Amino acid sequence: MNFYIHTLGCKVNAYESEIMKELLLKDGFIYDEENPQIVIINTCTVTNMADNKSKKMVRHFRKLFPKSILVVCGCSSQNKEADYQNLDIDILLGNQKKSEIVSIIKDYLKNHEKVLYINQNRNLPFEDMQIKKFETHTRAFVKIEDGCDNFCSYCVIPFVRGSVRSKDFETTLKEIHELVLNGHQEVVLTGIHTGAYYNSNHDLTDLIHEISKEPNLKKIRISSIEITELNDKFINELKNNDKICNHLHIPLQAGSNEILKLMNRKYDLDEFKRIINKIRKVRKDIAITTDIIVGHPYETEELFRETIKTAREINFAKIHVFPYSKREKTKAAMMNNQVSEEEKKNRSKRLIEVSNELEKNYYQKFINQTLDVLVLQSKEESIGITDNYLKVKIADKLEANQIVKVIVSDFNNGFLIGKVACKNACLEL
Repeated sequence: MNFYIHTLGCKVNAYESEIMKELLLKDGFIYDEENPQIVIINTCTVTNMADNKSKKMVRHFRKLFPKSILVVCGCSSQNKEADYQNLDIDILLGNQKKSEIVSIIKDYLKNHEKVLYINQNRNLPFEDMQIKKFETHTRAFVKIEDGCDNFCSYCVIPFVRGSVRSKDFETTLKEIHELVLNGHQEVVLTGIHTGAYYNSNHDLTDLIHEISKEPNLKKIRISSIEITELNDKFINELKNNDKICNHLHIPLQAGSNEILKLMNRKYDLDEFKRIINKIRKVRKDIAITTDIIVGHPYETEELFRETIKTAREINFAKIHVFPYSKREKTKAAMMNNQVSEEEKKNRSKRLIEVSNELEKNYYQKFINQTLDVLVLQSKEESIGITDNYLKVKIADKLEANQIVKVIVSDFNNGFLIGKVACKNACLEL
């Protein structure tokens, strides 16, 4: 039978969708975007907009393929079970049993009875998943952790992803070894709370150190990490291990101590800035990107201006700006002094302007330099990224999944512009 998977949300979802795809292909199913007999939608619930988009996709694909078996899974269905039960869905899952997708579909084909499995228990084992090749991306995402126990006031994810649990250390090493054998030169370690990884007396730094021994693995990237997990042990590894990408995504969420406390974040601005300074002492030009939420309850204009000031002081390479989204079950949803949608929109626009300015300043540092670029895709021109996560347009048409040296001549519309100086054959990494 033919199937198609539509993925919304984060890198964890992308990884889990790739797992489902690999399992179905291995069992003889055929991937077909045009005429699928089975449609799987892997949903996201990080904001109200993500929920609405997820449900919109369910209605869209039901209308587009009315006779197909419709499978819905992921964070939004986990969080909004009742809403999804009212939609025309054949198999409704939450965040568990994605690794059992083949048997679940086969049981449905045999019995033709609707399937509902959503487990609301937070204390769950790590669901066993390993992938051999990440077909849809040049870089390989590897899920090493699931769940979160932080319970930030604005965030519903701990309720839909459960408690922190980690992938077996040896299993992770074997999975990455297999991915490298299959040609991946960069792996992206990902999770819901990636920095919380801990298994068999090994933390994230231990895992990175061991992965680095793979001779054909060029780069290791961390999808996101909390400032509280960037301890001296990690910073020492960052200093001495050139396989770690020159880029860290460290969520700030607010540039005001008052709002950070209301958010139930585990640090203050002094600690955040102190650790950023320690990182920059060992990696001078590292790209530090961040997430900031605007319009959290009690955020006044004055406190928002503090956030802008903080963002400029830290000098992020890019800011991902999110207007606060009121989520059921969370403490912030019950707070007074909710900020109006109009004001959230206004503040988002202003902070995005700051981000664009900071991003341009960071990119322009690298004009007239020669950079190593991993080619991600190629049409008339090639597009790639550097290890510090700069997007690069290359005039030459190149094959994906190779690392080339690029001479950068300009910056335009979010991209460095350059041409090839040297290909993999003469590149020593």
